[in-house]
Amino acid sequence: MSYLDNDRLKQIGFLLLILFLGILLFKEMYTFFPGFLGAVTLYVICRKWMFRLVEERKWRMSLAATVLLILSFLVILLPVSFLINLLTAKVAYAASHSADLVNALKQANSQLEEYLGIGLLTTERLQKLQERITAILPGFLGATFNTLTSIALMYFILFFMLVNGRKMEETLYEYIPLKDKNVDRLGKEFNTLVIANAVGIPLIAVVQGIVSLIGYLIFGIPQPFFWFVVTCFTAMLPVVGAAAVYVPMGVYLLGMGNTWQGIAILIYGFGVVGTSDNIARMLLAKKIADVHPLITIIGVIVGVSLFGFIGLIFGPLLISMFILLLEIYSNEFVVKRRDKPQTPVNPGPQR
Repeated sequence: MSYLDNDRLKQIGFLLLILFLGILLFKEMYTFFPGFLGAVTLYVICRKWMFRLVEERKWRMSLAATVLLILSFLVILLPVSFLINLLTAKVAYAASHSADLVNALKQANSQLEEYLGIGLLTTERLQKLQERITAILPGFLGATFNTLTSIALMYFILFFMLVNGRKMEETLYEYIPLKDKNVDRLGKEFNTLVIANAVGIPLIAVVQGIVSLIGYLIFGIPQPFFWFVVTCFTAMLPVVGAAAVYVPMGVYLLGMGNTWQGIAILIYGFGVVGTSDNIARMLLAKKIADVHPLITIIGVIVGVSLFGFIGLIFGPLLISMFILLLEIYSNEFVVKRRDKPQTPVNPGPQR
């Protein structure tokens, strides 16, 4: 018995050492964690094509991985780079012309107060808004630099994950301390969650952005393509979504005296853009997992706090994975009372 106890103590001590080193490494490499998550996400998306090119087409692994990296850059990162350049220019312009922007908001606020009898912005709020606009550029540029660093690290990790994909998956399958059926479930569920969060959420946001762009063009909104990009971003936010763009836009147009444009964009936003979100989710329901809205909301709050804007995608993914791990732990280790063999009750001697 003492031998077994000593063996168990050594096992616990070794696990504590691994846990300590893991926490230490995570603490020191936390800055690079978004890049690692991005690499894992892209690996899940690209692995099928990687195996097909190598095992069916007989491509060299390094060549196949390089081609997939280039394609992912063209499909994903090229539009993101264009977006960053566009937003940087707009943020820089807003920071350098903050006084003009505040004056325009004052004029719109006075118009709304005249028409509706209420003022949305006080003088103190407008002053604070001007100060925030002036101070936002350095933080935005710093976030852009951190994003570029994470992207470079993501591709560095992704290349080696693709080249060693089969070996990596076999090793994980061997060393994950779970039953085979739970390991299989973990892999399948993780793949579904990645597709739902990393592909489904941005795809639905782009659909809403395109529908909004059509409205911006019809109703003559200035700089419609810029607002299309902003709408795509806000459409990924839970609860408010694209309304974070077309509601203030409609109110601003009403305040500036463009009554028909303001009313039209509000009606189009609530009636058409809002409906497009439901239709897109219904059409994609069979292709992607149906992530609960509460998971999305909590995930976005946690993800943005941890990783910045990229947390819009990784936050819900982490929450979903946490819940999945709890379910697998319960299936693996927890025995419920109803699952225990029932001992028959002795009815006693019969009279």
